[in-house]
Amino acid sequence: MNKTNAVHGSVAQRLEAAGQRYTSGRRVLIDALAAAGKPVSLPELLALVPGTPQSSAYRNLAVLSESGAVQRLPSTDEFGRFELAEALTGHHHHHLQCTSCGLVTDIELSDSLEEVLRSTESSLTKQTGFAVTSHLVSFEGLCKACARRAQ
Repeated sequence: MNKTNAVHGSVAQRLEAAGQRYTSGRRVLIDALAAAGKPVSLPELLALVPGTPQSSAYRNLAVLSESGAVQRLPSTDEFGRFELAEALTGHHHHHLQCTSCGLVTDIELSDSLEEVLRSTESSLTKQTGFAVTSHLVSFEGLCKACARRAQ
């Protein structure tokens, strides 16, 4: 089974568990998110899937998010960003977010920093009883282009 089929199989299972169907419209959005390879805003996503009505995309993204197939990232601009859930991609990462233009870039932290985060999760669970299941780190600032314009 290739990676794309594995992603579609996982999405179908998640949707079925949530009592939802894996419609062609949802499949197109998953394909577009996989092809984008980075978090994208709704306007960016709609550009990747011409002819998809905005209202349908919003509804389908909400269902995909609720099922755990898609992750919605809060953003510093008016648009949230969407990406495939890490559980589907097997790619753990964090984000750089530009507070000026809204660009979101995936980054990977070193193994030593990830170990510090896992240790922190464990400590928090012991201290508070809160069962931490994952973490998401996002650094905010100016991307290279916006930093140049600001100078």
